[in-house]
Amino acid sequence: MVKMDRRILKTQESLKNAVVELMTEKSFDHITIQDIADRANVNRGTIYLHYQDKFDLLDQLIEAHLHELGAMDEWACDLDWVDALVPYFEYFEKNYLFFSTMLASTGVPSSFRTRLLASFMRGFKGEIDRESGRNTDLMDDVILQYAGTAYVGVIEWWIRSGMPYPPRVMAKQIGTLLERSL
Repeated sequence: MVKMDRRILKTQESLKNAVVELMTEKSFDHITIQDIADRANVNRGTIYLHYQDKFDLLDQLIEAHLHELGAMDEWACDLDWVDALVPYFEYFEKNYLFFSTMLASTGVPSSFRTRLLASFMRGFKGEIDRESGRNTDLMDDVILQYAGTAYVGVIEWWIRSGMPYPPRVMAKQIGTLLERSL
């Protein structure tokens, strides 16, 4: 694997931080490339060296977070619900500004919630309990929609409420509820 130049990584990180910060101040539709450049302290041309436009920048930022969450799915499936969910809530806490901005957004990035939901529903797919008989009369797509929507809704509430409970407490609460549902 080719190692990326640290200056490039630093510039890209600065641009991603700039767009998230700006989204806390105004609608994504009203953010210009010049706004992003000014906030990141780079030239407009520098942005175009890394991204096609502001939509590409935002999309790559979203994809990076969804990829990170998806990577957790790989090993989280081997743990019980509570232990599996702690790293997710810690990740949401660590990236509070991004998630609070994206989940509160009503502009272009409002599709983020839909993408997050789809990601969690894919992760829950293999977790449906068919052995105990409790989900015998339920269809997989209904179970997944229910559990995924509830999970994303609680994450939204937790973030918008200023994270009133620590990640471990949230993991225990949600883990218990998901175990009952799936």
